[in-house]
Amino acid sequence: MPTQNPTTQTDTSSGTVASSVVHDLIAGLVVFLVALPLCLGIALASGAELFSGLLAGIVGGLVVAVVSGSHTSVSGPAAGLTAIVAAQITSLGSFQAFLLSVAIAGLIQIGFGIAKGGALSAFFPSSVIKGLLAAIGVILILKQIPHVFGHDLNPEGDMSFFQPDGETTFSELFATLAGSIHGGATVVGLLSVALLLIWDRVEVLKKSLVPAPLLVVLMGVALSVWFGGWGENWAITGNHLVEIPIAKSISEFAGFLTLPDFTQFGNPAIYVAAVTIAVVASLETLLNLEAVDKIDRQKRSSPASRELVAQGCGNVVCGMIGGLPVTSVIVRGSVNVNSGSRTKLSAIFHGLLLLLSVALMPQYLNMIPLSALAAILLVTGFKLASPALFKQMSNEGRYQFIPFIVTVVAIVMTDLLIGVLIGLAVAILFILNSNLRRPIRRTVESSREGDVTHVELANQVSFLNRAAIQGIVDEAKPGSRFTFDARQSDYIDPDVLSLIRDFADTTGPARDVLVNLVGFKDKYQLNDTAQFASHTTQELKENMTPDEVIETMREGNRRFVTGNRLNRDLSRQVYATAGGQNPFAAVLSCIDSRVPTELVFDLGVGDIFSVRVAGNVIGTKSLGSLEYAVGVSKVKLVVVLGHTNCGAVTAAVKLLASGEGAESATGCQHLQPIVDEIAPSVSKGSTDSIDRLSSEELESYVDGVAERNVLHTVDQVLERSRVIRSAAEGEQIRVVGALYDVRSGTVRFLSDEFTEPADEPVRKSFEDSSH
Repeated sequence: MPTQNPTTQTDTSSGTVASSVVHDLIAGLVVFLVALPLCLGIALASGAELFSGLLAGIVGGLVVAVVSGSHTSVSGPAAGLTAIVAAQITSLGSFQAFLLSVAIAGLIQIGFGIAKGGALSAFFPSSVIKGLLAAIGVILILKQIPHVFGHDLNPEGDMSFFQPDGETTFSELFATLAGSIHGGATVVGLLSVALLLIWDRVEVLKKSLVPAPLLVVLMGVALSVWFGGWGENWAITGNHLVEIPIAKSISEFAGFLTLPDFTQFGNPAIYVAAVTIAVVASLETLLNLEAVDKIDRQKRSSPASRELVAQGCGNVVCGMIGGLPVTSVIVRGSVNVNSGSRTKLSAIFHGLLLLLSVALMPQYLNMIPLSALAAILLVTGFKLASPALFKQMSNEGRYQFIPFIVTVVAIVMTDLLIGVLIGLAVAILFILNSNLRRPIRRTVESSREGDVTHVELANQVSFLNRAAIQGIVDEAKPGSRFTFDARQSDYIDPDVLSLIRDFADTTGPARDVLVNLVGFKDKYQLNDTAQFASHTTQELKENMTPDEVIETMREGNRRFVTGNRLNRDLSRQVYATAGGQNPFAAVLSCIDSRVPTELVFDLGVGDIFSVRVAGNVIGTKSLGSLEYAVGVSKVKLVVVLGHTNCGAVTAAVKLLASGEGAESATGCQHLQPIVDEIAPSVSKGSTDSIDRLSSEELESYVDGVAERNVLHTVDQVLERSRVIRSAAEGEQIRVVGALYDVRSGTVRFLSDEFTEPADEPVRKSFEDSSH
């Protein structure tokens, strides 16, 4: 799929730029409402000042989003970094020293991006990315249920399984359900969830420009005011509300900003912390960026390396003014997409709203109940962890489902980064297992001179594949032959090359095994060799019996039908047969483009004579060609190959039914002899009612005529050619009929010895026609 430039792509679904801007502003407002408590909660969980979380959110919108090339990603302080931030603040001794490490981490990220480090995102398996999305959905559901019911002992944004207060996600949930419920907050939360679910299911409301989350917040504020005089269990106050630090003046607001401690430049611990933050933040950004792109309605692809530069710029700014480190955040991005965002304007607008809110109206935002915001996140969680996603991954098989479900469980039970690493490890194990089982394509071709095992090496053959290849060569039977085909390989591990070289030069000959090497590049220091002929030779043809030729062609057709055709070195065969040919069979087939004879029998250059004529009928010139094949070239088999749904037979049947001549009906003056050759295979009187047949009945009738025509042509070959008849009577050759099914690709031989029991009527027809 071609990668589009997200920075220049315009939205075409809305029809107008104005409509796109409206959708972006609405989405930005919703993201702002959700991000507000998350910024505060993550700062609290990190052991930093609350305002540092808000600063990180502002920078994520006004710096990172501007530089970023992503339309969907929203950045801010990340729950996945809380443990690292808390540990580094403690380790470095002061928040100011920590800020210096954040600024340096930003510079490192910019370097990552310039060095195209974003390419790392291409190696994340889709099962892990989808597991990340589902896990975030499950965590949102589990973590927001307590807040919906007013159990607000832990801050919003705490996403880890093991919480700072010693509780876990599940114990906190059980405590809530056991009765730690606030009446007023619960009413707000449940009504908010109901409103959001109804809004999504009523088409008129869903398409309206009024965002349901905004109504949820306004309803929550109104109910909170109403419940104010109802008593302690109904009044929504304190930690049940958003709590933004309030500055009484501009100078006090400016005092919230904190500068880094530049005197710590010589402290090695600063650089250790910077590298740690840069690596973890970059990895989390790439994972979240890939995940949000998965749910983008327009399926755009965000430039990962540019995103690293944008995150680096954001972290440099955060480090210089007192903000927590930022990353792309899946929760904000998911809310952004689900709210109808069209471009990155929504992320920029959310940052602007954060700035204005903390500067101008914090007292009004502090009236918002956390249960209303928790309802928005809860419904977002249901969308991310939908049953349809689990069913889809289950249907894709265990190689997709197991890494997916392990990622989900691991993230829920630990945190985002550790869970993803566990999911990646499991996915890699499955990839390795798949490579160990199927590192190569192996096809076995049976022949008189022994089995030929064709081993086609993959594009990348690593040391992990050595065991599988060793197993194949260990199974080599004495007298067999091997072809190692490296034409599709760009890299072969030296250990594997050594194994193949040893088998070709030492082990194989000791077991009487012949080995051909094909397509090995000069850099492998392994020359192509041919210890046996890969085409039909005079000696091979002379030693083959007619029955062995039939079985060879039958086996080739089986490979064709199953998609396991041999990857032949046709250029080598052309060169090898330039001095002479030794075909073992002659095939008289129809000119139909769907029946390429060498392909349907999976044969190589020089293996057969191919004579083609409409309706696979016999005439002077085609009979002469078959006589040359038998009398001069000494082939062992003549096959008359017809096929189902034959156009020539269909035309002949219709002409015979109408009684019209071929030239008068078609204008083709040389077509009548072909019709005359097919005519004996059409039963007299059977065409009288042909016009009343359905299309299926007509096709079945024509296929029956095509089969009888094949058998008739076999008889005519033997009757008209003394050379072929004499060779057949002397058992030097066989003349057989066969029918190719254009739908399945299967060739059915119409001779008594080679027909399956289910084909008894066909065998009877063959015997009757012979008499």
